[in-house]
Amino acid sequence: KTCKCGLSPVNSTLGVKAWASYMTNSPTLIVMTGLPARGKTYMSKKLTRYLNWIGVPTKVFNLGAYRREVVRSYKSYEFFRHDNAEAMRIRKQCALIALEDVKLYLTEEGGQIGVFDATNTTRERRDLILDFAKEYAFKVFFVESECDDPEVIAANIMEVKVSSPDYPERNRENVMDDFLKRIECYKVTYEPLDPDSYDKDHSLIKVINVGQRFLVNRVQDYIQSKIVYYLMNIHVQPRTIYLCRHGESECNLAGRIGGDSGLSPRGKQFAQALRKFIEEQEIGDLKVWTSQLKRTIQTAEALGVDYEQWKILNEIDAVSIQSIPEEFSLRDQDKYLYRYPGGESYQDLVQRLEPVIMELERQGNILVVCHQAVLRCLLAYLLDKSADDLPYLRCPLHTVLKLTPVAYGCKVEMINLGVDAVDTHRDKPAGVFDQSQTPMRMRRNSFTPLSSSDTIRRPRNYSVGSRPIDSVGSDRFRMAPDGSDHPLKQRSLENACM
Repeated sequence: KTCKCGLSPVNSTLGVKAWASYMTNSPTLIVMTGLPARGKTYMSKKLTRYLNWIGVPTKVFNLGAYRREVVRSYKSYEFFRHDNAEAMRIRKQCALIALEDVKLYLTEEGGQIGVFDATNTTRERRDLILDFAKEYAFKVFFVESECDDPEVIAANIMEVKVSSPDYPERNRENVMDDFLKRIECYKVTYEPLDPDSYDKDHSLIKVINVGQRFLVNRVQDYIQSKIVYYLMNIHVQPRTIYLCRHGESECNLAGRIGGDSGLSPRGKQFAQALRKFIEEQEIGDLKVWTSQLKRTIQTAEALGVDYEQWKILNEIDAVSIQSIPEEFSLRDQDKYLYRYPGGESYQDLVQRLEPVIMELERQGNILVVCHQAVLRCLLAYLLDKSADDLPYLRCPLHTVLKLTPVAYGCKVEMINLGVDAVDTHRDKPAGVFDQSQTPMRMRRNSFTPLSSSDTIRRPRNYSVGSRPIDSVGSDRFRMAPDGSDHPLKQRSLENACM
């Protein structure tokens, strides 16, 4: 049996569930829609980065990349004429190949969301996609970008399309002329989404003039509501994001984590250097955020400007523990998922910081003074780093990270302000199990060690595929007759580096 698009259905039941599969009860296909140079790829990439960061396996399938694999040498806008029969055949075939890859990703590779990044400007094409999705029980969510502002369109062409592989010569005037003609080719057959009639039963959001207005129709589930909320918060206005840790603290000097100590003398020196740096940047309307811990507040106080305190920017909750080999082995096994006894894991911290990301996306120029683990989580989002890399991102004290959003990401500069400080970084240990070698990155429940041998032990229930991978000893867990896992007794713990 095949669907109308010519693809054979397969069993979409997976033996392994993603960590965030609780958010989706069936895979979702996000279908981008709109004329060229309307920011569809920009939204696709940002949305994918966000969804992966919160733990929903997501991948973009850009139809332009498939087309360039087939048509190695782009000649001109003539390829996109609706009466160019050969080109239309090639374009449809590329769409079918891309949908085949979407099917594999969502049914066999552990994906939860596929983003089909193409113009999809005709009802015929969108109906083909809907038929494909129905065969595999995928939910469909349309994201249409409408824009009639010629300045925004021209700026998008100059920023993104000039560097496109379609235009190796990079002649700005020629690129602009050809691309505008390409847009006119699409306009001939463009059929916008119609939530009042033809598309009234479909889930969709229309993003009008880069976020000036939105139209939302029939949101089906939790993940779609998160997608809508995210898209309603992002903007494309130029801005700069400054991130830094607090000045060196007394706990840093003592080699202790956690606590609420004040700044060391060198930490106070950094706070003054930071003030001078910010003044030299001559930033208009700068907002400053800190945590509610003393060391970030003292750093911000030295700036002489207003600042906001966010409790959710507080450092990861890490109970002070001693260097016990067993505990270090557990953490090194998967630092992202390791949860400190009675505290948090990096995974927990990402979930805590999600509101900060939403608010950060709404802001203009901003300085965030925070902590090592928090800064790693924010950087991982902004720079599209994986959960495996996140806990090992280098975020030294007394260094400012200046991030400038560009077309499909962020340009980052690390600026050392010249004040010495202790080094709190710990590299990823050699020989650690590499989660990236598996078909998908398994996300399991963080394991919380027992605080004492007297603690009552109860069976733990794990979702499918989420039992912790044990690289430190086969007797770490014993299987009980009822099939539950009983952790062995743990010693109480006292100190470790994050």
